[in-house]
Amino acid sequence: MHSPRTADQNLINEDLAPVPSDKRTWSMWSYAALWTSMAACIPTYMLASSLITAGMNWWQAVLTVFLGNVIVLIPMMLNAHAGTKYGIPFPVYCRASFGTLGANLPALLRALVACGWFGIQTWIGGDAIHKILTVFMPSLAKGTEIPFLGITGSQLACFLFFWSINMWVIYRGIHTIRLLLSIKAPLLVALGLLLLWWAYNKAGGFGPMLAAPSAFDPGQPQEGKFLSVFIPSLTGMVGFWATLSLNIPDFSRYARSQKDQMLGQAIGLPATMALYSFIGVAVTSATLVIFKDIEKPLWDPVQVLTRFTNPVVLVVSMLAICVATLATNIAANVVSPANDFANVAPKKISFRTGGFITGIIGVLMMPWKLLALPSGYIFTWLVGYSALLGPIAGIMIADYFVIRRCKLNTEDLYRSEGIYRYHSGFSYAGIAALLLAALPCLPGFLVQIGVVANTHPTFTAIYQQAWFVGFVIAFVLYLVFRKLSPTAIKL
Repeated sequence: MHSPRTADQNLINEDLAPVPSDKRTWSMWSYAALWTSMAACIPTYMLASSLITAGMNWWQAVLTVFLGNVIVLIPMMLNAHAGTKYGIPFPVYCRASFGTLGANLPALLRALVACGWFGIQTWIGGDAIHKILTVFMPSLAKGTEIPFLGITGSQLACFLFFWSINMWVIYRGIHTIRLLLSIKAPLLVALGLLLLWWAYNKAGGFGPMLAAPSAFDPGQPQEGKFLSVFIPSLTGMVGFWATLSLNIPDFSRYARSQKDQMLGQAIGLPATMALYSFIGVAVTSATLVIFKDIEKPLWDPVQVLTRFTNPVVLVVSMLAICVATLATNIAANVVSPANDFANVAPKKISFRTGGFITGIIGVLMMPWKLLALPSGYIFTWLVGYSALLGPIAGIMIADYFVIRRCKLNTEDLYRSEGIYRYHSGFSYAGIAALLLAALPCLPGFLVQIGVVANTHPTFTAIYQQAWFVGFVIAFVLYLVFRKLSPTAIKL
């Protein structure tokens, strides 16, 4: 695939142009390694362990994570198809269903979610640095919280220090992260396995670690309430990678074939998520057995590591977390939003500038508040943004597979006056389907964050299935609206 000959300069730059055939060199194992690297991260550990604090036993938590990733793998591979076939990134792919200018709406929504994830990963890295320093300077652990922020000055300083390292890598360019990515996956997997081995020995085997009953079993505190936790948790698991299920063309555009991207993702994503979530579940369960001074299991691995008395072990572990978190952050949370922001003004915003914008917004979102409670992490953050990303996925898949039968005019994706112009650059069908599909989840979201009282259980039920509800409604509405307004269907 060659670069468009008639491209408008306000719709293209080096990062948004189609990848030529000779540069599509990623194999099946490249994608398996990519997903192993991205999935083996601290948020994955926290994802599963937070389900334990919600009341699940170990196998219910691991199964929920696995099912969620099998489900999200489907739109992941479907949306990857266009990237592999045409060599185009996510924001350009959106132009087919949302219009050459309207594509900025889904791209920016996706970018803002990535900014939140960037902030979360940066906070985890900064928190690890802070924990290292408290080993040598215990007084740092007793600082006074800054009003409004809710963290101490030393925590803020460590966060901003780790943030500056991320900004430096962005400044140097994406090639700087290749070495970190190559060592990151085995590093964090090794750390996780060592933590599991430690918990196994300290807890006296897997029996005590995994013997904790489900809170939903007969006679337990939440008897008979499993589905009320399982359904929103499953939605949260889908929401965890719902971001990448949209912008996967940013990576699949480098694939040698559809087989490579599909098999590579199938091998790398569910298996790694299941393995690392099991480590998180097992160690979290073990904390109640090992530490007699706690009432609730420790779901944050950084908190678990701070219990080690050997400074060398603590420092090595925290440095490993910092390196691994840095690599994941750049790969998963900078590449895509940088492209999304660049799509707004390709001539003015480069990958580097887009990365800086991502970093600044990530700080302003105060990510430590998103991680303050396990319930907020899953039911507010993950489920909440899935209400926006589910409809986008439904629209893109309906447009590409049902309406266009996988056929796009690459030249016109980069032309203001091409067939994807729709109405002055905006696809009313796509935008209307997105807004209407997200609307049913809004009341439940407002209940979740405490803005309004829960006046009807239906609102909560819809919100708990936000990604699925949004996907189905948007998929159907887009097909209906496009039939009523069939602009730009014929190639």
